Amino acid sequence: MKKTVIAGLAAMALSGCAASGSNGGDISAQQLQHHRYVLQTLDGRAVNSKAPHQPEISFGENMHVSGQMCNRFMGQGKLNGNTLTVDGMASTRMMCIDPQLNQLDGIIGEMLNHGAQLSLTGKQLTLTSPQHTLTWTLSDLVQ
Repeated sequence: MKKTVIAGLAAMALSGCAASGSNGGDISAQQLQHHRYVLQTLDGRAVNSKAPHQPEISFGENMHVSGQMCNRFMGQGKLNGNTLTVDGMASTRMMCIDPQLNQLDGIIGEMLNHGAQLSLTGKQLTLTSPQHTLTWTLSDLVQ
């Protein structure tokens, strides 16, 4: 009986962690850290990159945010409730052949510099600004 109760409590705790952010609770740094997400949609439309890589965002130790659209970007992320900002974000400055990736460079820079609202539901991460919505899917863990 005790083992069943303990197993049930553990399952409830784990399911609560997976659904956090979708129930109105704040997303914690621990829920994002060491995860890599691949971009799926921009404003509800599928992202079809012709580049050799998928646009991505990763959250490392101490909320170090990095990723790649056309260019690589990185900086120190800060969470305030469900708002993510990256002050002083650094980025490479290449021009890509794929116009969508060039557009995404500007969008992610604007969102992270001014603050993006986060939503985390299962394996889906959504970043939202007044102008755009980016939907990402968990890809793998980051060291």
